[in-house]
Amino acid sequence: MAGRSFQHLLSFLMLLLLCAQPGLGNVTGCIERERQALLRFKRGLVDDYGLLSSWGDEHDNRNCCNWRGVQCRNQSGHVIRLHLQAPCSENTYEYQSLRGEISPSLLELDHLTHLDLSYNDFEESSIPPFLGSLSRMQYLNLSHANFSQTVPTQLGNLSNLLSLDLSRNYHELNSGNLEWLSRLSSLRHLDLSFVNLSEAIHWSQEINKLPSLIHLGLQYCHLPPIPPLTNPSLSHGNSSVPLVFLDLSWNGLTSSIYPWLLNFSTTLLHLDLSFNDLNCSILEYAFGNMSSLAYLDLSYNQLRGSIPDTVGKMVLLSHLDLSHNQLQGSIPDTVGKMVLLSLLDLSYNQLQGSIPDTVWKMVLLSHLDLSRNQLQGSIPDTVGNMVLLSHLDLSRNQLQGSIPDTVGNMVLLSHLDLSRNQLQGSIPDTVGNMVSLEKLYLSQNQLQGEIPKSLSNLCNLQALELDRNNLSGQLAPDFVACANDTLETLSLSDNQFSGSVPALIEFSSLRKLHLAFNHLNGTLPESVGQLAELQSLDIASNSLQGTISEAHLFNLSQLSYLNLSSNSLTFNMSLEWVPPFQLDSLLLASCKLGPRFPSWLRTQNQLREIDISNSEISDVLPDWFWNVTTSTVETLSISNNRIKGTLPNLSSKFAAFSIIDMSSNCFEGSLPQLPYDMQSLDLSNNKLSGSISLLCTVGYQLLLLDLSNNSLSGGLPNCWAQWGSLVVLNLENNRFSGQILNSFGSLRSIQSLHLRNNNLTGELPLSFKNCTSLRFIDLAKNRLSGKIPEWIGGSLPNLIVLNLGSNRFSGGICPELCQLKNIQILDLSSNNMLGVVPRCVGSFTAMTKKGSLVIAHNYSYEYLRHRGVPASYVDRALVKWKGREFEYKSTLGLVKSIDLSSNKLSGEIPDKVIDLVELVSLNLSRNNLTGLIPTRIGQLKSLEVLDLSQNQLFGEIPASLVEISGLSVLDLSDNNLSGKIPQGTQLQSFNIDSYKGNPALCGLPLLKKCSEDKIKKDSPTQNIEDKIQQDGNDMWFYVSIALGFIVGFWGVCGTLLLNNS
Repeated sequence: MAGRSFQHLLSFLMLLLLCAQPGLGNVTGCIERERQALLRFKRGLVDDYGLLSSWGDEHDNRNCCNWRGVQCRNQSGHVIRLHLQAPCSENTYEYQSLRGEISPSLLELDHLTHLDLSYNDFEESSIPPFLGSLSRMQYLNLSHANFSQTVPTQLGNLSNLLSLDLSRNYHELNSGNLEWLSRLSSLRHLDLSFVNLSEAIHWSQEINKLPSLIHLGLQYCHLPPIPPLTNPSLSHGNSSVPLVFLDLSWNGLTSSIYPWLLNFSTTLLHLDLSFNDLNCSILEYAFGNMSSLAYLDLSYNQLRGSIPDTVGKMVLLSHLDLSHNQLQGSIPDTVGKMVLLSLLDLSYNQLQGSIPDTVWKMVLLSHLDLSRNQLQGSIPDTVGNMVLLSHLDLSRNQLQGSIPDTVGNMVLLSHLDLSRNQLQGSIPDTVGNMVSLEKLYLSQNQLQGEIPKSLSNLCNLQALELDRNNLSGQLAPDFVACANDTLETLSLSDNQFSGSVPALIEFSSLRKLHLAFNHLNGTLPESVGQLAELQSLDIASNSLQGTISEAHLFNLSQLSYLNLSSNSLTFNMSLEWVPPFQLDSLLLASCKLGPRFPSWLRTQNQLREIDISNSEISDVLPDWFWNVTTSTVETLSISNNRIKGTLPNLSSKFAAFSIIDMSSNCFEGSLPQLPYDMQSLDLSNNKLSGSISLLCTVGYQLLLLDLSNNSLSGGLPNCWAQWGSLVVLNLENNRFSGQILNSFGSLRSIQSLHLRNNNLTGELPLSFKNCTSLRFIDLAKNRLSGKIPEWIGGSLPNLIVLNLGSNRFSGGICPELCQLKNIQILDLSSNNMLGVVPRCVGSFTAMTKKGSLVIAHNYSYEYLRHRGVPASYVDRALVKWKGREFEYKSTLGLVKSIDLSSNKLSGEIPDKVIDLVELVSLNLSRNNLTGLIPTRIGQLKSLEVLDLSQNQLFGEIPASLVEISGLSVLDLSDNNLSGKIPQGTQLQSFNIDSYKGNPALCGLPLLKKCSEDKIKKDSPTQNIEDKIQQDGNDMWFYVSIALGFIVGFWGVCGTLLLNNS
């Protein structure tokens, strides 16, 4: 009995084994009808990779149940599963896809329950409606398969369907409505991501009709907003499983989605609402009650307000991403209650305050990103407790203090970014303990000291960025030697490193080497030419010397960025040299390339940026050079050379929005036709002549135009209306004539206007009042006339510099000019101005405060700033001191000057001028001013130049004048001043010319002595002292004569005696 039972058990186990292995139980093989259907399906496809090579009529291949991707039911042989998902190719982003169309022969597979054709290429065809007739289908995956057009509603007939995935068919697969979904009552998994559902107005209601739904993916579906009055609640009364996964990202949804989400508050585990338009605060009732959530992503929205304390209720959360919003306030302490968090991302917000201590106690965190906020405070020692961290980013905050030594405890950390803070101290030696570290970013802090030697322990290091600190010391060749196979980025620019450039020949993976703006000296080692993977090399602004030969660049075939500017390097390349690279950026400013134009440049046809300024080229610009720039070059600087020749038609020689600087050369001839979409042009300091009428072919994008210091002539063109974006216009020192046209008023963005030293006539056009952004006006040395308009004060409130000197303006100085609160330089000299100096000059507020070093004007489009194009123009101005003009640029913002000289002004010097305590230069000379010099003039402690000469001032020189210790130019000559010159080292140090023409003045440095000095001289005591002094002087006089005679005699006679002997 026991033996028979054992036989039955053994038979049962054998049957179980046969059933467990597909194909083994198929006694007769697959159904012939279904095999033929599969072959017809194959014939409709293009199999480029031989994926269906096992599908054939050969004797060995006749059993279709053994074909690739096919599975049959063991007992019946019917095909139940067709899994033909395309496998990945060697390139991660490509697949070995089948191509073609889906044959209707699949209808013969009436037992098919599983169909996966994902990641194939059906060439933008539509999804076949007949798939809706495969009534036993439970799993259908047509994702990533290049389908287009409308989803067939027949798919709603698949009543047994458990999983449907139509996601990521990127050619506008769409569905007008989702009513067909309601018939899929068994559906648990639905992914329609990237299907256009913009017309599915009632999409939320259709989703509510799927009682078994567990997983819902609707990413990037252009979902319409849920109407606020139609938010039906979801009944799960008939649901076998509640919704646990919901992805609604990339849809532009608003806060109207919140009430609908409440239907799932107790069941959701995964919620992704990123990349939407949620623009209110984080609602406590919407998320605080979702106590079962494990994953919450609200990133890339417009959420405002603070992070609610109730966030701590989500104690099961392992992933929280609130990045890229507008959240404010501080990080709540309750964040620390989410002890299961492995990822916390609050980056790209406006969070303030310090980082709560509770954050550093979240020991399960593996990813923490608080970057790009306004967080303050220091990094505590407790950061070392987070031993599971692999990613820590605290960059772009306002953190202070030092980097704690305990960071070395985080041995699993692979990414550490503390850049762009205010961290001080040295880099701790314990950083070398983080042996898993791959990326270390500490740039733009205030770190000091040397690079710790322990960095040589970081064998997995891929990126090391320490630029823009105060690090010093020499760069040892082996300071990151352990990472010679992995290091890809080494950026140490803007520090205080000295010594020579290290030889990094062992670093076979290095792609970026930036050592610019240090104190490196010596020569550039030839071994740099062996870094075969190098893409970016920047060693600009050091003290390197020597020659750059072909060997330095020999093996750099991947190089796209080369910057050796501002060194004393000489390029020595043969005429036949062909570089191994195709550069994107070539920056060799202040290197010696000349005197001949470098011929190897003609091989570069992908250049976007060229700077070979100040490179000692004194050659004719070759014709082939314009082939290099055609269509690709966006930024060109060949300035400060001695390049000769005429300029060709440049209209098609540059890329869009180009920046062109060919200033300070020897170009001759007329202005050529220019690129229509040019952004900036500087041809100043050349020898160009003739008209500039061709400028009118340039389009609206023009932001900067500098043609100064040429010999251009004729009238100003009348096309200013098309340059509404123009910020800087400099046409000074040419020969332009005629009037300033009324169309200048169309320059609504103009900030800097230079027209000085031309032959312009007429009055200032009234339309100038439209140029409300003007900050700098220099119209000096022309023949402009009329009154200085009153509207300048009210309409140009941003003016910093106003120079109308050396013209023919007449009339009075209107009080309205006192509205120029920002004025720092006011020059109305050498005109025919009448009347008095306005008493309101004390209202020039900017002259009472210290200014910035430079006066700069932003002129770059935002997207050009992102590509690194300079975003500002630093202005320069000529200021007259003692009859001479001095040019200021790098310190122009510190110059505060008033020059009203050489006019016909009368009246007194207003006392209010004393309020301008930061005034550097005051020139009121050559007028008809009367009265006293203000007694409190000594309060102008910043004054360096004071010229009140050639007026009719009277009275004494104020004693307070001696308090101005920095006074270097003083002229009070040709007035009616009287009395004694106040005694003080400063005033007595000036030449007597500073006081001449004032007959009643006395005292040093004048020879005329004052009456009180004479009385003092006539006193008896004084006579005795003077006599003793005189006797002493007489004695030394005779001794000096005797010594002079002896030295002179022997100097002549002694020489004669020596020559005779």
